[in-house]
Amino acid sequence: MKTFEELEVWKLARSLTNRVYHLTGASSFSHDYGLCNQIQRASVSIMSNIAEGYERGGNREFSQFLAIAKGSCGEVRCQLYVAVDQGYMNKKEADYLLDQHKKLSIMLYKLMEHLKRSPYKGHKYKPAAPDPKIAEFDALLEKIVNQGKEKR
Repeated sequence: MKTFEELEVWKLARSLTNRVYHLTGASSFSHDYGLCNQIQRASVSIMSNIAEGYERGGNREFSQFLAIAKGSCGEVRCQLYVAVDQGYMNKKEADYLLDQHKKLSIMLYKLMEHLKRSPYKGHKYKPAAPDPKIAEFDALLEKIVNQGKEKR
């Protein structure tokens, strides 16, 4: 994967964020500004942390950001229960979103586990390209050493 936009976990987070925004735009929900704002922010946090962690370039940092995203996923689920309890959404829509957020949470966990086991540590840990001047110096040094051996 070259970009976070290619990650299935990010695509699902984006789709669910769009659903949350659609849901919170409904008149029955939008009058509860505190809950509306909080669930939107938590939902955006999921996809944002996936993206930010990926862009950091290292598996450890990526895993940390995925853990934050997973926490925000739980927060959204909790807030969905509040929305149902307050009558802001119907049970069918809530059940769908709850199931999808559980799926997303599992995907985040599995990705974190994969990163822990992976020998690849991220693109920021790739060795730097060799400096041509150092290679030139090494060749010259080896030539000098070999000439010294020939004289013996």
